[in-house]
Amino acid sequence: MKIFNSYTNKLEEFETINKGIVNMYVCGPTVYNYIHIGNARPVIFFDTVRRYLEHRDYKVNFVSNFTDVDDKIIAKAIELQVTEKEVTDKFITAFLQDVKKVNSSIDYTKPRVTNYMDHIIDYINILVQKDFAYVVDGDVYFRVTNVENYGKLSNRNVEDLISGSRVDINVKKENPLDFTLWKKTEIGIKFESPWGLGRPGWHTECVAMIDDIFKQQIDIHGGGSGLMFPHHENEIAQSMVLNNHSLARYWMHNGLLNIGGNKMSKSEGEVVLVKDLTVDPNAFRLFTLSTYYRSPITYTDEALDVYVKEWEKVKRIYSSLFLKLDLEDGLYNNSKIDPDLLKIYKNLLASMDNDFNTANAITSLQDLVKISNQMLRNKTENSVLLSSLKLFNDFFDILGLKFTKEPLSIEDKETYKLWNKARSEKDFDSADIYRNKLQVKGII
Repeated sequence: MKIFNSYTNKLEEFETINKGIVNMYVCGPTVYNYIHIGNARPVIFFDTVRRYLEHRDYKVNFVSNFTDVDDKIIAKAIELQVTEKEVTDKFITAFLQDVKKVNSSIDYTKPRVTNYMDHIIDYINILVQKDFAYVVDGDVYFRVTNVENYGKLSNRNVEDLISGSRVDINVKKENPLDFTLWKKTEIGIKFESPWGLGRPGWHTECVAMIDDIFKQQIDIHGGGSGLMFPHHENEIAQSMVLNNHSLARYWMHNGLLNIGGNKMSKSEGEVVLVKDLTVDPNAFRLFTLSTYYRSPITYTDEALDVYVKEWEKVKRIYSSLFLKLDLEDGLYNNSKIDPDLLKIYKNLLASMDNDFNTANAITSLQDLVKISNQMLRNKTENSVLLSSLKLFNDFFDILGLKFTKEPLSIEDKETYKLWNKARSEKDFDSADIYRNKLQVKGII
């Protein structure tokens, strides 16, 4: 298995720090609003990464945080005239509902910044004591000059960053690149610290929580490409000076999901919210995974509709396989390995082993649809059809697609047989009655 490591900017063989175990952290949302479909892309992709690693028999310790301390949360609380906790509780619940809506698992560790405040403060304090950070008027800043190779992850040059027009001017800083670890504040939620009342800076929250949860360098740190600089760069900087490692062995970043050619942005109102999606979540998931994760996606209704139709094809063939095997009591027999199906499975593994190339994996799923359709037409033996059905289930498990069929009752099987008998005897009135019964139950 190979992963493109954003930190080294190359494709690398995947080797875990602890045999058979993957420690994985993905930056989660700042919970002040509903998520849009661009926010859903890392949710879907890294859930798929986890699913595949588990398919390959790794134990995956998956962690993704909630940033529940932030200026945007404070602003939302003031706007709604409620507490910050009421805001964050509401949108954490909404986020988890949206995660489930796109078929991603919510069974993972979900640290909230507010629950790790003591460790975050201790982490910052150690940085101060070791002279990696300094205090000015109750604010704490990180000394970027103490870090070798700052900018390596995002391929930025320190001198260019300092002279660039985007660098904030702050007379309290020793260096324009120094970033805030602790912010003195008069407004909103505050916490006691050795430097006075305040709240942590965003860039120290994740690295401190990773430090407390995992106690060591992790295998994979993931997130959207927009987090590469400055957030992930600053996480690495703190980890390098304090723990002498780059926090994660492999850094993974997914590309943006754009709408109409423009970056999706809550602030500009150019969004499609996940909660407002009306298409089948499986179709949306296929659409999202149909592009290599490091590349951008452009959302249009027409592009999504392609995968609505693709999912209908998958469901139709799967349902036909299941029904034939169920009617002939073949669901619980032994399956037979077929060379064509084995080739498709190997292609699936090869695609996912090559930096989680879900686009190629979906091509293999389409191949499975075609060959299964041919097998049904050619009246292939049930043991091979059962192998095809099981292979569909492997694709569903890995790609996070949800579709199940329940075996027919004895009564429904009898109705189906009577329908076939009526059709063969050209008793169309009876056939219509039986067909309507089957259609009402969604059998045909």
